[in-house]
Amino acid sequence: MKILNNYNPDVLSCLANLSNEEVFTPPKLVNDILDMLPVDIWRDSQATFLDPCSKSGVFLREITRRLVDGLEDQIPDLQTRLNHILENQVFGIATTELTSLLSRRSVYCSKKANGKYTISTTFDDEEGNIFFDSIQHTWEHNRCVYCGANRAEYQREETLETHAYQFIHENIPVKLKHMKFDVIIGNPPYQLNDGGGTGASSVPLYDKFVEQAKKLNPRFLTMIIPSRWFAGGKGLVQFRKNMLESKQISTLVDYADSNDCFPGVTIAGGVCYFLWDKEYNDICNVINKKDSLVISKKRRALDEYPVFVRNNFAVDIIKKIQREEHSISLDHIVYSRNSFNLLSKEVGHKEKREGDLTLYSIKGRSYISKTKILDRDDLIDKYKVIMTKAMSGGNKPSKDDNYLVISSTMRILKPGEVCTETYLCIGSFISFDEANSLKTYLTTKFFRFLLLQALTSINISKEKFLLIPMQDFSDVWTDARLYKKYNLTQDEIDFIESMIRPMN
Repeated sequence: MKILNNYNPDVLSCLANLSNEEVFTPPKLVNDILDMLPVDIWRDSQATFLDPCSKSGVFLREITRRLVDGLEDQIPDLQTRLNHILENQVFGIATTELTSLLSRRSVYCSKKANGKYTISTTFDDEEGNIFFDSIQHTWEHNRCVYCGANRAEYQREETLETHAYQFIHENIPVKLKHMKFDVIIGNPPYQLNDGGGTGASSVPLYDKFVEQAKKLNPRFLTMIIPSRWFAGGKGLVQFRKNMLESKQISTLVDYADSNDCFPGVTIAGGVCYFLWDKEYNDICNVINKKDSLVISKKRRALDEYPVFVRNNFAVDIIKKIQREEHSISLDHIVYSRNSFNLLSKEVGHKEKREGDLTLYSIKGRSYISKTKILDRDDLIDKYKVIMTKAMSGGNKPSKDDNYLVISSTMRILKPGEVCTETYLCIGSFISFDEANSLKTYLTTKFFRFLLLQALTSINISKEKFLLIPMQDFSDVWTDARLYKKYNLTQDEIDFIESMIRPMN
């Protein structure tokens, strides 16, 4: 009989693929993150580590594994070494009661730190150094003052999970309050539903974990978080400013496709992890990764643009375009959302009445009374170009590995035509020819490539056009003309063409 090799998968690798709601971290990814730390930290018997958002316990387990190897010469006896590490060096705050049990099982090999099968012999309580306390939100004007949770969604009886995370609710366990940590590390909860939607419209949480960790003044801080903060995200303006202006971020590793980090889990805009080093004061080493491979690496100032341009090769193209063109950017003629004060749900009526305007909405063309319009930008009597404010397919890689960056609808509105907030209005002209010139520009791969560089979700807003140069709209623009105008090399053209699909 042929004997097959036993297959013994890491249970935490399996857990990492369970759902989009709780994003567990695969052990391989954890070790990639740990590799950013200096190697001598694993030989430091005084170094302390905190995971303030422990779910599976994988960070703490892999840290313990490295310390067990690194401290062997200093503490030869394995049991004594384990006791020292688990009692004095490795600490966690769990996100829920269930994950506290899972984390202890991963680190202590027992859901109770003092259980029968624990690998530590020093703890006299069940918690050990992995803590969880069920706490309530602190409400003010129906929002939690610490995390922004919606009272209607998260005020619950004590037997239900409140998602009031200790670390960001000023409820750090007593044992940890006055500790000095060398490393704070983890994969924090990403968001809370705010009652108004999910995904990017939810209240972000990861920024609060990062900022709270900085307040503890560790030597190193590293977390894996959504990349949405690069150029957008609800309420992330100050966080983005803090991150981009920081000279203490020595390394930023970015995955445009979250599946390369979390197989089977789609996180709009991708994910990234970073190393914040208290002693560092320089530009950042930015690494683009795909399929666990480094595809580009470049030392960059994170704040060279108001948004973070994630792709290193794209940065070189943008710089070249800006050297060739000193005109203002296209965002100067993009109007803010909802130019006519009409919500997306407005559908108008089918039959045109006297004095009605033509309305373009999510349901197509209809008619609406002029009295229901607020012409904020004085656009009714002009030609204007509209495009949907959400990209069809966004910046998610398509099956053939290109980026599907294409507006579901792009059209010219004539005088007397208006739209709901489903669309952005771009430009306003007296002549149709100028509006048509702008429309041809918006359909080029050149334009959509530059727009992509400021997108981290499918949502488009005025500020996303700041990397795109203005053109003379008395002429018609094609990719060939634009490539020639900006002296792009064949390699640069091929790069743009490989990322952007043609408009249908």
